Amino acid sequence: MTRDRGTETQRSQVNGSVTPWLCGLVIIVSLCLGGASQAYAQPPLPRPEAPAASPDFLTHYNFHLSVDALSIDDPRFSWQTHFGGDVDLVDYVVGRANILMDYEAVLGDQLRLFDPNQGNYTLEASASLRAGATEIAGMLHHVSRHLSDRPKNFAIAWNVVGVRALRRVTVGGATIDLQGSAGRVIARAYVDYTWTGDADVVIRQPVNAHVGVFAHGLGELFGVDPALAGRDTQRGGRVEGGLRLNGRAGAVELFAGVERRVDADPLDRQRQRWIFAGFRFVSQ
Repeated sequence: MTRDRGTETQRSQVNGSVTPWLCGLVIIVSLCLGGASQAYAQPPLPRPEAPAASPDFLTHYNFHLSVDALSIDDPRFSWQTHFGGDVDLVDYVVGRANILMDYEAVLGDQLRLFDPNQGNYTLEASASLRAGATEIAGMLHHVSRHLSDRPKNFAIAWNVVGVRALRRVTVGGATIDLQGSAGRVIARAYVDYTWTGDADVVIRQPVNAHVGVFAHGLGELFGVDPALAGRDTQRGGRVEGGLRLNGRAGAVELFAGVERRVDADPLDRQRQRWIFAGFRFVSQ
């Protein structure tokens, strides 16, 4: 979910700078415990990128493949996986156009040892403008949720039109990527969502050219129509930390954390909380 293309940060050594970690961890804990919500597992988001020197085509791409083992006393939830990526189609210096695609499979052990019981698709198109170190993007975000090996003859999906702000801060050799977005649900099927908001913080600290550590916090809010399901704004979140091992063409991240997930099953509108550990392959 994270990438660090800056060669200067890869050459940096740990220098005892704890200020960015303390500040970032406070933000992460506030996001995840103070009430952001996950109506599904948010896929990796586009990361802040330095502008191209001149207008160019296919300037950056990010790839991710992750597997989380879940610790929870519910046979529907044993594993969570993501596969996908995002591409900067055009960088026009003052901004960029990006497309993101992600497929999430959730596995339990109800019917067999590895039982993929749901598949969730995310598609997003965005275009941005850069204002100094901050990037402001307009986006169209689509999510659809499906069951596997189980009957379902109706759609579960929603579309969001919104805006996202991105910024990267470098402090004492560590990088802090900050993101926040808000949007209006313009189309929906089955779900009761009316608006969305999220915040995302990633802190990365290189140890040497091949090893680094990171912490990541994600939170979302989903406003709802109380007339549909008799509930109010949904809150939850995810926090993780781990080790990043950089190779020549990519990297692997080993991580663990905790997640509070709203509407974990597409149908029952119930929150679930689990501890997880996993690995993630990312492009370099």
